[in-house]
Amino acid sequence: MCGFCGEIRFDDLPANLDALSAMNAAMTPRGPDGHGVWQQGRVALAHRRLSIIDLSNHAAQPMVDSELGLSIAFNGCIYNYRELRGVLESKGYRFFSEGDTEVVLKAFHAWGDACVERFHGMFAFAIAERDSGRLTLARDRLGIKPLYLAEVAGGLRFASTLPALLAGGGVDTEIDPVALHHYMHFHSVVPAPHTMLAGVRKLAPATIRVVEPDGRQRDRCYWSPSFEPLAEERGLGYEDWQERVLAALRTAVERRLVADVDVGVLLSGGLDSSLIVGLLAEHGQRGLNTFSVGFESVGGEAGDEFQYSDIIARHYGTTHHKIRVDSAARLLPELPNCVRAMSEPMVSHDVIGFYLLSQEVAKHVKVVQSGQGADEVFAGYHWYPPMVGSNDPVGDYARAFCDRSHAEFCEAVDPRFHGADHSRAFIAAHFAGAGASDALDKALRLDQQIMLVDDPVKRVDNMTMAWGLEARVPFLDHELVELAARMPGAHKLTDDGKGVLKAIGRKIIPSEVIDRPKGYFPVPALKYLRGEVLETVTDLVRSRRARERGLFRADYVEHLLAAPDEHITPLRGSKLWQVALLELWLQEHGI
Repeated sequence: MCGFCGEIRFDDLPANLDALSAMNAAMTPRGPDGHGVWQQGRVALAHRRLSIIDLSNHAAQPMVDSELGLSIAFNGCIYNYRELRGVLESKGYRFFSEGDTEVVLKAFHAWGDACVERFHGMFAFAIAERDSGRLTLARDRLGIKPLYLAEVAGGLRFASTLPALLAGGGVDTEIDPVALHHYMHFHSVVPAPHTMLAGVRKLAPATIRVVEPDGRQRDRCYWSPSFEPLAEERGLGYEDWQERVLAALRTAVERRLVADVDVGVLLSGGLDSSLIVGLLAEHGQRGLNTFSVGFESVGGEAGDEFQYSDIIARHYGTTHHKIRVDSAARLLPELPNCVRAMSEPMVSHDVIGFYLLSQEVAKHVKVVQSGQGADEVFAGYHWYPPMVGSNDPVGDYARAFCDRSHAEFCEAVDPRFHGADHSRAFIAAHFAGAGASDALDKALRLDQQIMLVDDPVKRVDNMTMAWGLEARVPFLDHELVELAARMPGAHKLTDDGKGVLKAIGRKIIPSEVIDRPKGYFPVPALKYLRGEVLETVTDLVRSRRARERGLFRADYVEHLLAAPDEHITPLRGSKLWQVALLELWLQEHGI
């Protein structure tokens, strides 16, 4: 787990090393253990290292193989790198390091960009070819590792974070109107290639981009799960699917133990993270470090779930760490730092929870497993059951998930941003794609390939990497995701959602954490804005910079300020916080 950046020029100038140095410095928290720069004429790569596998300097990056004529900057982890190394050694390849980066490099030489189809893991990488001058960029199947791009005068820059591109200069920072619509309408999810800034794009998940020396670029999507069962799976019953899912989940959890350092678990006390702890214990892990965070209650809403995480910690004898956060003492002072760690504005209340939790976790371990993705893969959200038999899938999904209508969007933003209903059109186009025939599968596919990538997964990556902590997400093992996609929807929806996971859980973990209301990292202070938090938000949205920017109409902002608790989205978020968070993000990044 690291951060990298680079530049390829399409003119006769060399890559700008001053810009590259500034970009790399901006990513220091992602890689506190080392850094490096490599240049060959018009192409340059830079890297920040977090040492997880092969802690020696042999695995330092950018990594250059002069014999093969390839150089790489890589972020992530290939869990099956040892098996792939064995295959490559049988082909005659020789290795000078013990890590996964060199395996990626030699796999690319052996199989070209099709090498990504052999990888089990999370990754983004850039590989430069010495002889052809070609650059290849790639991102993992489910977008766990980020990759941002910016066209600059005479070339292309890329980086693991958006702020790194800003540090390099020369980026158009005008607001992207399509991204603004997605942010305000599509629950702050801004799908690739858009970002909030017109001059910054992001590579879509499961995508390879080949960049030629003359500037020509082409993309290839290399993975998309099918929601149709295999022929041999059509006769399987509920128990059969349980066995297959459990086996796949065991494998996913075990794969994510690959490290030369200790691996802990972010334990919310819910089904998903508790299952991870249970399976790790079953695998023989003892003295496991587990971590939970909690906030004070506001408006009668509980701010922690320690009662459930304590059950799991006691049951498995983990070394459990509980972090209690007082909003006035820690949340408000740390909020600007949390926002600066966001590559894109993320409105979910629990972002600050992950940020503060990661700060504490990083004092104990460098790698954690986390339960993100289970709801999107195994149908745990409340908007999935109404999709069954829906005659209006797009409308039913939007009514449950989207934050405001297009009409309210137009009431909220300055008229210069009025235009088409971009978000509803995007949802409709995605639902219309081949490969998912019924409404439930269409919603699951959209959430797995779009929402998951640019909300929970991005949140976890940004907040953990802000403290040099690597987060691994076993529920997003691509083989597990493929299996779940093929499973009949009824098996996912039974038992009020995630039925198969709950059935598995009853065989492994205490039932108290299964038969309970669904929870998350709750941060009530950012949902029900009161006291100092409301004062801070009010000052922010009425600030001179906010007025001069003119993104939001003053009458709409004042309408929200008059009664914040009355303006809550269908997914129980604060509309006022959504407006304030975007303004805070822009200010903290100097935009």
